[in-house]
Amino acid sequence: MKRRTLFKRIGSILATLGLTEAAWLTLSNRYYQALAQPNHRKLALLIGINQYTPFPNLSGCLMDVELQKELLIYRFGFLPSDILTLTETQASREFIEMAFCDHLSKQAKPGDAVIFHFSGYGSLVKLGVLPSTMQKALVPFEAINPRSDTFANYLLEETLLALLKSLPTDKITAVLDTSYYTSSSFPPKGLGVRSLPDLARRQLVVSELEFLQKWQNSQPALSHPFVLSATSDPTQSAKEFLFADIKAGLFTYAFTQYLWETTPVTTIRTFLSHVGNKMYKLGSQQQPGLLLGKPQYFQSKSIGDYLTLEFSGATGIVTDIQDGKVIQLFLVGLPPQVLEYYGANSCFTLATGEQLILKSRTGLTAKAEKSAPEVVTALQVGQLVHELIRVLPQNINLLIALDPSLERIERVDATSAFSAITSVANIIGPEQMANYVFGKLQTTPSHYGLFSLGGEPLFNADGEIGEAVKVSVQRLKPKLSTLLAAKLWRLTENHGSSRLSVKASLEILDSTSSHIVMQRETVKNSILNGDKKMNNNTFYIQDKAIPAIPVGSRMRYQIENSSDVTVYLVLVGLNNNQSAIAFYPWQIQRESSVLALKPFLQEIVILPGQTVTIPENETTSGWLFPTRAFFCEHQLIFSTASFSKTMLALSNAKYSAADQQLISTLTNPLEVAKALLEDLHNASGVKTDISTSTSDSYVLDVNHWASLDFCFQIV
Repeated sequence: MKRRTLFKRIGSILATLGLTEAAWLTLSNRYYQALAQPNHRKLALLIGINQYTPFPNLSGCLMDVELQKELLIYRFGFLPSDILTLTETQASREFIEMAFCDHLSKQAKPGDAVIFHFSGYGSLVKLGVLPSTMQKALVPFEAINPRSDTFANYLLEETLLALLKSLPTDKITAVLDTSYYTSSSFPPKGLGVRSLPDLARRQLVVSELEFLQKWQNSQPALSHPFVLSATSDPTQSAKEFLFADIKAGLFTYAFTQYLWETTPVTTIRTFLSHVGNKMYKLGSQQQPGLLLGKPQYFQSKSIGDYLTLEFSGATGIVTDIQDGKVIQLFLVGLPPQVLEYYGANSCFTLATGEQLILKSRTGLTAKAEKSAPEVVTALQVGQLVHELIRVLPQNINLLIALDPSLERIERVDATSAFSAITSVANIIGPEQMANYVFGKLQTTPSHYGLFSLGGEPLFNADGEIGEAVKVSVQRLKPKLSTLLAAKLWRLTENHGSSRLSVKASLEILDSTSSHIVMQRETVKNSILNGDKKMNNNTFYIQDKAIPAIPVGSRMRYQIENSSDVTVYLVLVGLNNNQSAIAFYPWQIQRESSVLALKPFLQEIVILPGQTVTIPENETTSGWLFPTRAFFCEHQLIFSTASFSKTMLALSNAKYSAADQQLISTLTNPLEVAKALLEDLHNASGVKTDISTSTSDSYVLDVNHWASLDFCFQIV
């Protein structure tokens, strides 16, 4: 379709969109500024829509666009003039198609990198009068005519894929943070949903079908784009969430945050696994997936095949310098659960060796000062910053939201009941990011329980019919302590910033061989060793972001210490958001008469250059998972010093002498979690000149600890 024809079509809908001529000229000038630049090698079209009349508005789509733009400029070397953004009123179907044609189709050349991103609603729409002709579609701005909602001016997913396939380059990445189906089952409690219900009477406008047909007839398929979807299961919904005063798409934030800290050798399979882990820990079982491509892509393809990372991973960037003293930072490289509690006096380093001290933070934006103001250095906007010291408060509690469907008296009773356990959990307001939601089951309203933010009732968390609210809260108290413990050890995650070089592989065992299910390593280990060992192993191939392991499987970890120092290891975890677990390093030789009174635990010590297997008992080949389905997460935490307090806490746990499994239930998880953080604090040994005001905080040095997370499901 010619540009003149496209512009003529756009002009005919300006009045409908309510855009002024000045606004339209501004948009047009952005097109021509991009077109005027010669030899473009990296092009991006980013779309985000929050405002949806007459539908409920979304909250995080504009932040998604900002996150993607910062990522592309500072991590992938895109020129700002090569990134075109369409937001709100600009993002009509006609505008999107015109922008794709002019900004991408007419500029992309073989070998160029192309990015397309969409954040907004998705839905199903009829192509004709038959009910069976339903297709997936992206919902643009003002997709429904306010005077007649019989026809939907949606952008078909099929149209988008045809446009992407027509580009003459193999380096095409599309990110779709949307979904098409709305579930009729339990609704989400704390996360917004990016899917609209389809209306049987609503049909697609004829002009969209005409555009698709003309494009397919005139533009042959030239490429195989890499299309990432926010969901891998059609029954799931794409979610958006609030955290640290930020509203964003769950998938987009996990996606961009991971790419800030990863390396070019990251495979797509590893990438999706990391992103799926992050989304699960933020309260949703939503899993990302590939819209196009076969499961083999998870094994053979790398992120670097589509996008070249021009700069090393980082915690954030310098975005402004005020009077040469106050440095503004954009801390997008921190894990979201860590960012929520990232405290003043945390420290960063620049490539020049300069150190910056964090003074305050609002959302992703922070203000810092030089640790040595008298040293004159040429700070510049765009410099990458790397985490050195992490300061976390010691008084961290669970944050519980109340289900809006609770009646007033139920909310009063719940608030009163939770106030009695403020040392573990606090009730928060609707504008704050919760960890869990207290409410009642939809099917049996007289049941109260705890729910994830995605709306999943926590396993075995609902009470008896007719149970009073206060009784329910008291019944949940032990479980709340377990969830708080998991929240604490998740705050240690730092695979992107740790200066220790360690790597862990989770393997499934059969009678003759082993297969790697997941691998995790620090970025430093990846840089030092690359993926040279990866190709020597056989992966357990599957197309799920969070790997699925058959019930009854035998598993083990292979741990590599490539550092030049001895490291100590502790493994803790959580099953189904219900029961805490830990790896107990039982001594092989022990007296049975004494064993009945007290366990003998021996720390896991890994020497420089050594690889160990856990479990390493020669009489046991791995550990056997139970024959029931559940989600499982493990946190492998390394330190350069002994976990003396943690081992003491593990020894204090109640246990059965007849049931000393390698992975066992942890009966005192909160005690163990606090001991873990105290051990890491002591191992760091940060001098008082950095932590003068942090007597009530944990101060952790990235040179002395590493924490790798594994999430998987037993099916």
